[in-house]
This record gives sequence, C-alpha cells and structure tokens, in this order.
Amino acid sequence: MSLSVIIITQNEAGNIADCLAGVSFADEIVVLDSGSTDQTVELARAAGAVVHISPDWPGFGPQKNRALALAGGDWVLSLDADERVTPELAAQIQQAMTGGSGLAYKLPRLTQFCGRWIHHCGWTPDYVLRLFKRGEARFSDDLVHERLVQSQGKIIGLQAPLLHFSYPTPAHYWRKLEHYSQAWARQRHAMGQTTSMSRAALAGVVTFVRAYLFQLGFLDGAMGFAVCTMQAQAAFGKYFALYCLNQDHEAPTDT
Repeated sequence: MSLSVIIITQNEAGNIADCLAGVSFADEIVVLDSGSTDQTVELARAAGAVVHISPDWPGFGPQKNRALALAGGDWVLSLDADERVTPELAAQIQQAMTGGSGLAYKLPRLTQFCGRWIHHCGWTPDYVLRLFKRGEARFSDDLVHERLVQSQGKIIGLQAPLLHFSYPTPAHYWRKLEHYSQAWARQRHAMGQTTSMSRAALAGVVTFVRAYLFQLGFLDGAMGFAVCTMQAQAAFGKYFALYCLNQDHEAPTDT
C-alpha cells in the first residue's frame, strides 16, 4: 500500500523541513504552496517533496481538496506544516495501512503553546481525521476550520500523538486569530447569518468557563489560564467580526 502525504503551505520555511523529516517513510509527498515569499518551496523540494504552486487562495477546504487531487497513493495522510509525525506514530500509520481494518483513522493531536504542552483546555484529547484510503474522504468547502468528510465506514483512532507546534509565541496566536476570525465571519456573512454584540460577549464568557472549569484548563497552570483567556477572545472576536460585517451591510448609502 502506497502513501501520499499532502501539505498546503504559505511562508512555512521555519516548519516545513522538520515536518517533512517525520514523513520520510511516505512514497510521495505533495506540497501545494500558495505564493510563499520565503524559502518554503526550496526547502520542500530539497527534502524530496513534489511542489505545486497555486496562484490563488480559495480557502482552506478547497485548497486541501486541490492537494488531495494531486495525490496518487493508495492512502493519504494530510498534515499541516506545523505538525510533526513521531517515529511511534509513523509505525502505527504503516501498520494501519497494511493490517488495519479501517478506511479512515483519526490521530490524537497534542498542541504546544509558548513552549508548554497543553493537556486540558479542550485541546487534549484533540482527535483529527487525517489518514484515509484515497477516494474514501474529501475536505469540506469551508474557508476555515475545514474538516474531512468520510464517505463510509467507521473511523478508528490511533494511539501515538501527532505533535502540533502551532503557537510558539503569543504573536503567532494573534496572527492566526485575526486570519481565522475574518475568514469565519466572511463565510457566515455570505450565508446570511447575523449576530449581536451580546451574542459575541456571551460566546467569550461561555468559552472561557467551559475551557477553564469544565475542560480542566486550570490544571495546566498559568499557561492554561492564558490559553482559556485567548480562546475566549477568539470566540468573541469572530462574532464581533461578523457583527461588524452585518453593520456595514445594513448601513445606509448616500444617493
């Protein structure tokens, strides 16, 4: 059984080499880049990846489906550039392809925030569907927070974690928050969804209480408090962005 790894990138020079090193066992690595201005493309090619360049950006879901269409293996493993496959996970992936009973597998993802592994806050366990037999799943067309949609069969979980180095500094979190909030708001606004300032405030409060108390974020100490607070800000931010789009749409125009 052959394996294709697919990764979409933009300015991931700081991540791509380490990401690709963990999947050197794959038969094919496909990188779909959307206009990097750093050394991402050169580093990916040097590591043996087949690199394709996309001149436009249609959103995360459509872009990942483009990468999926370029894969030729019997199985597909979808990764983000800031994720790492450990040797233990690599062995489990190979075993699942050759001797497993499933058509799709979810991986337990463990995320690092500012140098600390977060074990609660709703971040762990974080099972992500990433390994599937080609033709058995595709990505949703969401502009952000896309997901894999499986056609049939049960999803089996692997045990070894997929390491996620998404937020090495607070600045990385804020940049992603702004990007994701705006994309989410534009998508919901295009669907006709409206909101209010009170809904945005409630989303922030509920998110913090759930993550810090019910999902045991307090057990992660000071960094857990920071994660839960920033998640609350993210929840407020996306609804506030949608609220602003609603207001702009409703504003009267001069004649």
